[in-house]
Amino acid sequence: MMRLTAENLSARRGEDLIFKDISFVLDRGESLVLTGRNGSGKSTLLRTVAGLLRPESGRVVWQSESADPGMRAAEACHYLGHRNAMKAEMTVSENLSFWKEFLGDFSGGHGMSVGEAAESVGLGGIVHLPFGYLSAGQQRRMAFAKLLVAWRPVWILDEPTAALDVSAEEVFTGLIKEHLAAGGIALAATHQPLGLENARELRMTGFAGVMEEMW
Repeated sequence: MMRLTAENLSARRGEDLIFKDISFVLDRGESLVLTGRNGSGKSTLLRTVAGLLRPESGRVVWQSESADPGMRAAEACHYLGHRNAMKAEMTVSENLSFWKEFLGDFSGGHGMSVGEAAESVGLGGIVHLPFGYLSAGQQRRMAFAKLLVAWRPVWILDEPTAALDVSAEEVFTGLIKEHLAAGGIALAATHQPLGLENARELRMTGFAGVMEEMW
């Protein structure tokens, strides 16, 4: 069993309550897509689930056979935000090697080698180049390869196809589908369809939606 549960989550940005009482349950092989206008709280919710922001209320729980009691759900998660989290002056190989060693594999799976991950995103021949030399689309592909070198059951993706052309979007969608088919879980915020069959949708209304309930 693998299950990610969000229970009655609420979060603030400064003094503003961005969303409240968000709950969902995702089991192995399931995905949830967050939609809504800019500023509606999609990124804030993803960061809260990933353990990067403290919720105003509620909690996120991870359950699996190998999970230690009281383990933080964030330990089971990969987070890919708007920034690629790579050093421009280091080579692609050095960047991916760092993340592979730093993160390690979560219990129950094994990450790819740096070469395999680069090949999987269609850029196996340029791992020797400094990351800063790559185009915006190539950088985004290599950032996605970071998810492949260290295994985590939960992928949390914030606008994962930003700066990508159609062919690269198809590569990303294929990798996400493979992750789900292998029993992984995906939580994504996007303005563009990801092409995931049976994905559930959560439409975020943000501060306006919170205020509407008060009138």
